[in-house]
Amino acid sequence: MFIMKNIANNKSSVFSILLSVFKPNNTNAESLKLKANKIVYAGFWRRLTALILDLALVFAITTPILLLIYGHDYFYWLLQTKFMSYYGIFEFILTKLLVAITIILFWRNLGATPGKRLLGCRVVDAKTLSVISWPQALLRLAAYFVSALPVYLGFIWIAWDKQKQGLHDKISQTLVLHIEEDYADVPLQQLINDLK
Repeated sequence: MFIMKNIANNKSSVFSILLSVFKPNNTNAESLKLKANKIVYAGFWRRLTALILDLALVFAITTPILLLIYGHDYFYWLLQTKFMSYYGIFEFILTKLLVAITIILFWRNLGATPGKRLLGCRVVDAKTLSVISWPQALLRLAAYFVSALPVYLGFIWIAWDKQKQGLHDKISQTLVLHIEEDYADVPLQQLINDLK
């Protein structure tokens, strides 16, 4: 209740939360290097679960919009469609173009997509352990197609790799870390102040 009152009283904070995707992340390499002696790589199942959560979020947002634009015929077409085809320009923009742009923005500015963040994962540069650069984010997204081509082996490889890197991670020189954010030792007053 306190949080909702605080947000209601400070309308600019709601706006800043919505725009946080477009601001660079303040996560720095020093905070991750402090934990360098106990780096935990995000494994295959954690990353697969994050992907499923992200896909559910995309479907929850795009499905009602596409239903309004195209009607029920779109869903009949969807059941018979082939990989990488699209129904119309709005479907292409909503499900391909905007999703790709949003993924890059999340990786670059927040360090992870919503599904990865929910599961405590961060996409970082493999050398510096800092937030990835714009070229790395673009290369990582393009490398997704390379990982998917041979029967998704580039993704499945995550299960056997020592650093839990998929082919797209190796190409873009990124790591996906599992960073446990434990607030048990933080005083309640500090957590409340952090919300302000």
